[in-house]
Amino acid sequence: MAEGEQDDQIEGPAAPVTGDPSAEIPVAVDLGRRRFFRQLASDMFQATATVVGAANALQQQSMQAANAILDPEAGARAMAALGAPTDETGPAGGGPRGFRTPFRLEPERLILIDQRLLPGRLAEIECRTGADVAWAIREMVIRGAPAIGQAAAYGMALTASRGVDLQPFARRAILRSAANSLRSARPTAVNLTWAVDRMLTRLEAVGSLEDDGSVIAEALWDEANEICAEATRDHTQLAAHGLARLPATPDRPLRVLTHCNTGPLACGQVGTALGVIQAAIYAGREVHVHVDETRPFLQGARLTAWELEQAGVPYTLIADGAAGSLLASGSIDAVLVGADRIAANGDTANKIGTYPLAALAARHGIPFYVCAPISSVDLESPDGSVIPIEERPASELLEIGGIRITPPGATVWNPAFDITPAALISAIVTEEGALVAPFGPALTQAVAARRARSAPPPIPAEPTTKAAAG
Repeated sequence: MAEGEQDDQIEGPAAPVTGDPSAEIPVAVDLGRRRFFRQLASDMFQATATVVGAANALQQQSMQAANAILDPEAGARAMAALGAPTDETGPAGGGPRGFRTPFRLEPERLILIDQRLLPGRLAEIECRTGADVAWAIREMVIRGAPAIGQAAAYGMALTASRGVDLQPFARRAILRSAANSLRSARPTAVNLTWAVDRMLTRLEAVGSLEDDGSVIAEALWDEANEICAEATRDHTQLAAHGLARLPATPDRPLRVLTHCNTGPLACGQVGTALGVIQAAIYAGREVHVHVDETRPFLQGARLTAWELEQAGVPYTLIADGAAGSLLASGSIDAVLVGADRIAANGDTANKIGTYPLAALAARHGIPFYVCAPISSVDLESPDGSVIPIEERPASELLEIGGIRITPPGATVWNPAFDITPAALISAIVTEEGALVAPFGPALTQAVAARRARSAPPPIPAEPTTKAAAG
């Protein structure tokens, strides 16, 4: 289906999410936001591919960029001020048209693309509270570790806005309840807990019993925007580091294999493994992506393929079971995957099927790169054995499109993730660099560097009377 035809189907609910997405009404297509994000993505990846120090410049611009992504009017004004093109032709030179963010903001509501319906239907669902966002995360309306962390942060901010006029104790109670609901929505992805805990830390810094509820709401909105902005910056830096690790293929296209979905739909803005692919394309490299279908929820077939098609990136879809033969044939130069949680020793939890893919890549001498932001690193988990593995509903294996494909007595084991041992990973690509074994020290140093880089500058001490007099 052509892109314009797909966009005509954007829909969204008229009321807050209740667990039933059926009450949807048409909403206007937001061409301004699409155009702005396409231009932003083009600028970001052209910069990371060609300009030394571009990541530092992006760091300074990240808050403005993230807010513009979520505010089409501001984005359009920013583009006009820069003289940027606002048509639908995409980057100069016929590059990719661009990817789509999984959410957008309107006054007092978060609008999510319903990823369960892609690629057949592009529809939206509205969230007005943290409980709504928790439901959307649990039901996989929005998924992908970085994206659900960002959505959870906005869920906390939405809850704070609804509690502006409550008594301080009641306001704190609903915020704590929202935090608990969000944390438990999906247990494996550490970004979710990381984002919620960060929002609670900001709440306590302001004073959870602050009399003026608007002060708390403003602080939580600022923190959620900062989390989104940091993701824009961090994923761009990650993409640049990943680009530097890709094998040289001077006489033919670079051939990569991906698993699950790691583009903006899963990550919020740029993407992780798919972000590296975007960076390669904007650096002028020819790329062909082989996409695992990623059973049983088919995030590769439904979402990664859709994103690549929207962006004009050549791809070939394969069954998960075909990956071994493809790797053995010498037709793949590198495997790029994401991560939902990385333990302190480098063991990595990712979508089920990642572990056998890593083992096959090692067997055939093909580099296997885990691409994930530092927010996916969990130094409290010493190794993969302690990472909780979410089990999904049996219906995901028993049915396709609501039609049963198995005998009535079939029993199901449906873990959503598996653990890839650190020994099978060639490098963990983060915004702090491409980390190599031994991963323990490298991850510890990268986490410390990330914290130091994001820490607020120290407040200058007041001069003493004597010093001031001198």
